[in-house]
Amino acid sequence: MTPRDPFPERGLPFSGDPVAVAAALCAATEAPHLLYEQDGAVVWSEGEAAVVEVDAASVRSYGTDGVAVELPPGADPLSAAGHLLQSRTGGVGSAHGWISFEFTHACSGDELPSAAAPLARFVVPEREIRLTPSAAVLRADNPGALDTLERRLRLAAASAAEPAAGRVTVDLEEGADRYRAAVADAVRAIRAGELDKVIVSRSVTVPEELDLPATYVAGRRAHQPARSFLLRHGGWEAAGYSPEIVARVDAEGLVTAQPLAGTRALTGDPGRDALRRAELHRDAKEVYEHAVSVRLVQEELTTVCRPESVRTEEFMAVAERGSVQHLASRLRGRLAPGRDRWDALAALFPAVTASGIPKRSASAMIRRAEQRERGLYSGAVVRLEADGTLDAALVLRTVLRRDGRTWLRAGAGVVAGSDPARELEETREKLRAVSGHLVPATSADAAEDGTVPESEGAAAEAAVTAS
Repeated sequence: MTPRDPFPERGLPFSGDPVAVAAALCAATEAPHLLYEQDGAVVWSEGEAAVVEVDAASVRSYGTDGVAVELPPGADPLSAAGHLLQSRTGGVGSAHGWISFEFTHACSGDELPSAAAPLARFVVPEREIRLTPSAAVLRADNPGALDTLERRLRLAAASAAEPAAGRVTVDLEEGADRYRAAVADAVRAIRAGELDKVIVSRSVTVPEELDLPATYVAGRRAHQPARSFLLRHGGWEAAGYSPEIVARVDAEGLVTAQPLAGTRALTGDPGRDALRRAELHRDAKEVYEHAVSVRLVQEELTTVCRPESVRTEEFMAVAERGSVQHLASRLRGRLAPGRDRWDALAALFPAVTASGIPKRSASAMIRRAEQRERGLYSGAVVRLEADGTLDAALVLRTVLRRDGRTWLRAGAGVVAGSDPARELEETREKLRAVSGHLVPATSADAAEDGTVPESEGAAAEAAVTAS
């Protein structure tokens, strides 16, 4: 296959809201896409010039050029996927994708209930827009496509608006009794020495159709996420406010992980929240849960980084994430010779804060306790930059939609000292981070010719100005 040439770019001054405008771009397309936000910048990617998929039997690549390649997954399917992506981009383009939680079963050789379903999927997009509060950078495969993309950006800037006031209500008690029983079973297994920690989760059904872009914007207004995303491709739709990254590997090979474990609710009352913050540092169960998670991340980093470079830069700080606050640490290391970004992601996936310790035993316990595949929940959404940077967001605090079903899911870390009632309450606290922001779908009112009212067009011109 022939690597594609670097896409031409166009820079424009921009003064709109990157989150709202990128969400409007998502709302206006039926094509596969990803909105990915980090560090004040939003990248909107659309289309599929090439796709790399991993399932239990193979790693395969196909694209608009009609060329298809299939490899056996081997012992390191992520590296195989990375190799195929590299051949598609020639090292000069960006890509993105997702990894389902069940990918961990394939890596450990466990039997999969849906062996034909993709476990990971990566896309080389056809076009992108990067937005910051002051600039827009457009990328497409030819100058004419850049003109079209600029017009679409102007329309999105004109149509971007705050979500309507109505919200869909969900039943946060769905499956509560079964969840308490599952936690009690997990505690018994931990006390019997089968494992040290496991994250047991439960889902609640969203009973109405949602406007997912509007839901994303509404939820983003109430969050301080580590990353956020709005995704549609490979059969999945998702709007999420990730509390932590699984891994980040920069262009110089610096690997970062930021595990969060240990939780208390955020009420909005400064005095009460400060008391709960203090509880986090005094609660033996929460401190133990966090400390063993940090220890495992440190061990995992040592397998792919120069051992002397691995360090904990921040330990047991407190991070606020929407409706909850967590104990938070940050660890870093420098990739060892012969190791790359895919090795680092494979070493850290799935996140210990969404699986458990040891991971294989925890994953087996999760399958017994939850009796349903997690899919994208507790997996990762991944952004890959042309300079070699990999950034993988943990899929938590997310609205998920697939095969006509929409749901939320949340879990809690179970250790020997866990109380089932308290772990159930923790799932309620985390579900509320998303459940209060579900915007119902409404009929579209856009003009058939794609124009916008004169006043809105003026607003778009003010937000996006040709350079």
